[in-house]
Amino acid sequence: MIRFVLIALLVSALLPAAEYKLKASPETIVWGYYSATAKPVLTIKSGDTVEVQNVWGNPDRMVAAGVHPDQIQPELRDVYEKIPREARGPGSHLLTGPIAIEGAEPGDVLEVRIREIRMDVPYAWNSFGRTSGFLPGEFDSRMKIIPLDRERRVGHFGPGIEIPLRPFFGSMGVAPDPSAGKINSSPPGNYAGNLDNKELVAGTTLFIPVHAPRALFEAGDGHAAMGNGEVDITALETSLTGVFQFIVRHDLHLNWPRAETPTHYITMGLDPDLTAATKLAVHETLDFLVNEKKMSREDAYMLTSVGVDFSITQLVDGTVGVHGMIPKSLFTSGK
Repeated sequence: MIRFVLIALLVSALLPAAEYKLKASPETIVWGYYSATAKPVLTIKSGDTVEVQNVWGNPDRMVAAGVHPDQIQPELRDVYEKIPREARGPGSHLLTGPIAIEGAEPGDVLEVRIREIRMDVPYAWNSFGRTSGFLPGEFDSRMKIIPLDRERRVGHFGPGIEIPLRPFFGSMGVAPDPSAGKINSSPPGNYAGNLDNKELVAGTTLFIPVHAPRALFEAGDGHAAMGNGEVDITALETSLTGVFQFIVRHDLHLNWPRAETPTHYITMGLDPDLTAATKLAVHETLDFLVNEKKMSREDAYMLTSVGVDFSITQLVDGTVGVHGMIPKSLFTSGK
């Protein structure tokens, strides 16, 4: 019997990972929250890849701001027309999911490999309310439509102003601890969520601590580009399709999200207070250098001061973010 079990496990390991497509619809969009009680719309295995479509924006407001009605995605109109108000909130983000990953349990880490991100419409929008953003009360509400040249990968902000496009999902996260209930999608947390980290483009990997069985991954808040800080409360907001590979890491244990790009390791600090968020990002950096690079804590503190860049991720989500960029080029041994 043991022999047959071992053979079955070997055959299973050799089978190619499955690939799925998850389209945006009223049945696959969670409006404004992360929750351990949200019903999965897709269940996959570790190693599988999912192409995830997400839609974003208020159709009526975008048309009023200048988008031609024919350019509004029918999926977006369906979401607004068919998701009842009592099923919405407490946040505003349209999140595709949840995706359940078999075998993911609290204490594990979900490794999310961002394989590809595509911009689905030829425009983005930026807006702020009178009382929102980092400078509340200083401006009247406004929405601006920014045409996107997806071939040249620039946004036409205005005459003589082009913004390089680096699309990413502002919100990628898993369910919080079940005791937290339904979490507003606006503030990020140890479950990731609305990180608004512009470094998380295609080719990067996000590592998220798992807090609920099967993880329950959601993604949304598409951005064509963003400046660190996101000071008026929005980026170049747009609809995206992303291709994600999900790997359950039983061997990795984290308290806060981390990420990795081809050139950097990224640590993160999240807190309503900017100083506290920065301290958390520094402590996360020290832990990474001590545990992963086997440095003494004193040397790690010194290297963090002379070789690591800390940036404000965003200032406008209630819980603010700071991230540390650790260049891989610092480690000449390649380890």
